[in-house]
This record gives sequence, C-alpha cells and structure tokens, in this order.
Amino acid sequence: MKAQPNEPAGFETLTEALEDLKERGYLYDFNMVSNGLQSSVDGEVIHLSPSEFEIVEVHRFEGPSNPSDNAILYGIESKGGLKGNLVSAYGVYADTLSAEMIQKLDTRQL
Repeated sequence: MKAQPNEPAGFETLTEALEDLKERGYLYDFNMVSNGLQSSVDGEVIHLSPSEFEIVEVHRFEGPSNPSDNAILYGIESKGGLKGNLVSAYGVYADTLSAEMIQKLDTRQL
C-alpha cells in the first residue's frame, strides 16, 4: 500500500522515520540541488528534475528548543521506480531552490 502525502506518521524522531522508510524500500538518500534532486545509484550520480519524481509522504520534525533541529523528511519515488528519502531543514536554514523545486516541495499542495 502506497503512503499518502502528509499522512500522519506517529514517529517520535527523524531516525525512527528514516529506518521505517528504509525497511519499506526507500533506499536512496537524495540531496537537493537548485533544480532537482541528486543521488548516487550503483556508483553513478543521477539527477532528477521536479517532473521526474513524486513526493509520496512527508514527515515534519521540530526541535523543542533548537530551531536548527527542524526538518522535513520526504519519501520520494522517481518515475523510473527509484525510492528514497530527502531530509531538508526548513525556516531560515532552507536551501536556495528554483521556483519549480519550491513548488514541488510545497507540502500545502499535497
């Protein structure tokens, strides 16, 4: 069964959520670049533009006393079937992204 975007997870920690995703086949660690996502697959760097992947679930984590602990975990699935995760800070620590990536990662639209 495919998780729905913004489905309540009940995870207490980011580590717990990452472990759950890995157990469900989300094996690749994606990194944000200004115009998409990158990961290393079998030793080769791949790039996914916003049109080449979907966000299938989202989990937010907020540090109780330290804003630098704020993070969003995205479950990502590419059109080619690669499944992985993307961990991103939010707020003042957020990365500089293209308008297309900002729109793709906007969880209010999910």
